[in-house]
Amino acid sequence: MAQFVKKDDDRDEEAEYSPFLGIEKGAVLQEARVFNDPQLDSRRCSQVITKLLYLLNQGETFTKVEATEVFFSVTKLFQAKDIGLRRMVYLIIKELSPSSDEVIIVTSSLMKDMNSKTDVYRANAIRVLCRITDGTLLTQIERYLKQAIVDKNPVVASAALVSGIHLLQTNPEIVKRWSNEVQEAVQSRAALVQFHALALLHQIRQNDRLAVSKLVTSLTRGTVRSPLAQCLLIRYTSQVIRESSMNNQGGERPFYDFLEGCLRHKAEMVIFEAARAITELNGVTSRELTPAITVLQLFLSSSKPVLRFAAVRTLNKVAMSHPMAVTNCNIDMESLISDQNRSIATLAITTLLKTGNESGVDRLMKQITNFMSDIADEFKIVVVDAIRSLCLKFPLKYRTLMNFLSNILREEGGFEYKKAIVDSIVILIRDIPDAKESGLLHLCEFIEDCEFTYLSTQILHFLGVEGPKTSDPSKYIRYIYNRVILENATVRASAVSTLAKFGAVVDSLKPRIFVLLRRCLYDNDDEVRDRATLYLNTLGGDGSVVETDKEVKEFLFGSLDIPLVNLETSLKNYEPSEEPFDISSVPREVKSVTLAEKKSAGKKPTALGAPAATPISTADTYEKLLSSIPEFSSFGQLFKSSAPVELTEAETEYAVNVVKHIFDKHVVFQYNCTNTIPEQLLENVAVVVDASEAEEFAEVATKPLKALPYDTPGQTFVAFEKPEGVPAVGRFSNVLKFFVKEVDPSTGEVEEDGVEDEYQLEDSEIVAADYMLKVGVSNFRNAWESLGPDFERVDEYGLGPRESLSDAVSAVITLLGMQPCEGTEVVAGNSRSHSCLLSGVYIGNVKVLVRLSFGVDSSKEVAMKLAVRSEDESVSDAIHDIVAN
Repeated sequence: MAQFVKKDDDRDEEAEYSPFLGIEKGAVLQEARVFNDPQLDSRRCSQVITKLLYLLNQGETFTKVEATEVFFSVTKLFQAKDIGLRRMVYLIIKELSPSSDEVIIVTSSLMKDMNSKTDVYRANAIRVLCRITDGTLLTQIERYLKQAIVDKNPVVASAALVSGIHLLQTNPEIVKRWSNEVQEAVQSRAALVQFHALALLHQIRQNDRLAVSKLVTSLTRGTVRSPLAQCLLIRYTSQVIRESSMNNQGGERPFYDFLEGCLRHKAEMVIFEAARAITELNGVTSRELTPAITVLQLFLSSSKPVLRFAAVRTLNKVAMSHPMAVTNCNIDMESLISDQNRSIATLAITTLLKTGNESGVDRLMKQITNFMSDIADEFKIVVVDAIRSLCLKFPLKYRTLMNFLSNILREEGGFEYKKAIVDSIVILIRDIPDAKESGLLHLCEFIEDCEFTYLSTQILHFLGVEGPKTSDPSKYIRYIYNRVILENATVRASAVSTLAKFGAVVDSLKPRIFVLLRRCLYDNDDEVRDRATLYLNTLGGDGSVVETDKEVKEFLFGSLDIPLVNLETSLKNYEPSEEPFDISSVPREVKSVTLAEKKSAGKKPTALGAPAATPISTADTYEKLLSSIPEFSSFGQLFKSSAPVELTEAETEYAVNVVKHIFDKHVVFQYNCTNTIPEQLLENVAVVVDASEAEEFAEVATKPLKALPYDTPGQTFVAFEKPEGVPAVGRFSNVLKFFVKEVDPSTGEVEEDGVEDEYQLEDSEIVAADYMLKVGVSNFRNAWESLGPDFERVDEYGLGPRESLSDAVSAVITLLGMQPCEGTEVVAGNSRSHSCLLSGVYIGNVKVLVRLSFGVDSSKEVAMKLAVRSEDESVSDAIHDIVAN
């Protein structure tokens, strides 16, 4: 067993060992025989049950026989009169979860305890009975449970109410019959009973908006005594406000006066809950925020750490959408920078960074400098992100903030922390032109002592892109060449590439770069020597690699528009021959593996025409299959094949999915069919397609399937013509038609007579994303710049209300069918803005890059700025048309 470690910021770590260290299941099961002793030892029995509970909670599994033996032994303990032991018996019965035939053994004992004069027995018996019984037994004890809900003893009433909350998940119809009793319990003077009763009553009515609204209305007018119940009521009120605001856009906000009144409650938890609820209202105004901010400001100076933490965390969230509303709290939050609780201090700093003004930046940085050495890396990363945002907000303060980032970059820290700082400096260099030269020098100084290979290579790569564009590129050469001399092979190879980039762009440095690259020819690493040789030939060779200066820059700075996994697979499959490897043969589409495909890995293939999903074979197999069919051989080169889309539900008589093959002037639907009935043979199988909702498509060819035996997949095809180069869209309805013959499963003989039949399939669609290949780029910035602004189109769109910013980003990515780059498809939690980079190849083999900028306001309305660059003006316009329509 693992030891338990007690963590305390103010003390040295102490190791505390579990009292159950080293216990084994077999030994404990032997000890459990003590339950059968004629003279029961209550203390020893309790100790054994404690060990059994420990084993169960540690994930130890008991066999059916072991669990049954323990259960029957435990039932004998009901004869003991010791109250402590009886409570342990209740616990072990709940954890063992006996089967329905075993439950009967203890039912009578539990029902006897449920009607006992000892309240502790009654409460625990109710909890256990409701945990282990099914619906049949529940109807028998329902009367007792109703009585328990209104019992004078709060322990018994709470036990019945909590059991009702659990039972509502499995037997909702029974629990809903208790509404009158629960309603009565809501008026109880006992705090916990009122809390549990309100929770159960809301769950019973939660699917009825009108009933919930009436419940809230009645309770907000009355007096809810329990602070816990009052907190629940505030949450339910917030829910009613949200739902009513969707239907009522103008006028007074309902129940706001109740929330504001709760700010004057005597219980701190109620005050905080009300303040938090007000700050989270949709479209909350400054006037509505003011009283909530005032009480949160008072909590900032509380002696209780939990109140300080709750207040500063809430204010931190408010600062994201209403920074000006929080500025009055800045003085109080500055005092929290030195708080002993580092979570509070971190939240205070990040809030100040969001709400502070330009004049206070220098003073704030001095306070943070002393604080950074005392917190863990995870908190430091939060601070770094906030400083980056502050610098982008006040670009004139870049020197102060860049120096701060540079100083903490040289301090001790883990990889994620250092990466966060480097990423922040890179973003500031890109977005603040004046910060470029000082920022690059800070990065150069960092790689002198950088212990992380990944960060060194990323900095060198970035230096190769930005360094040559500065006023004095020569000052970076020393730092780069030092990496060639002092670093490991991976960093040395990256440094060689960076030197070559300087030589390609800065003519005055080319002779010096040549000398340095020639020195690299004597390196002891193959890749370093190979890169040096390649770049020497590229920059000043005989034209065998590239011929013009433009080609040199494209070779060095251009992005690799082929997924590396596809390139790796193609190289592994390449067989050495007189024919050199052709990089144009590598598929450019990114193959995303679904969960279903992962699960089905290793199973038999679905069909000859529906091959397994591998990075290179799918497209090739489809193209060979279609070109071998005379009706489709004249359609030209296949542009894209979709993933299979299911047209039938699981476990139906016939399984059918469709693959959409996109050509320049045609679309071919490949229907993969499987007969799942052993007693049937299907003949002349075809799919009849109705294209009445796809006006731009005209059916030109069909290829039926001659026979479809049991469990032997086959394919039938339907081809449509469409306008050339046009991304036509439409919906197609599908009906599977066939001739069915009976088969004798024992002999396999087929009857001669048969009947014609048909089977309705789901509709299929051709959407805009079908005309886009997912093709990634290794360096989006370089790829964006290489396309140039000639065919750039920029516009802004309103996406309407969304549940979250992440939903909006996912929806646009799905709509366009493009490949997210550099992990920008992931949206940080609680983010109010986000940028996403997409790349792809449009039909006609036109390269397309997209930059998306999203923003969401307090009412969850999402706005999006769409910038498109491509090799064709009409394609840039087409991407905007897709979003606009």
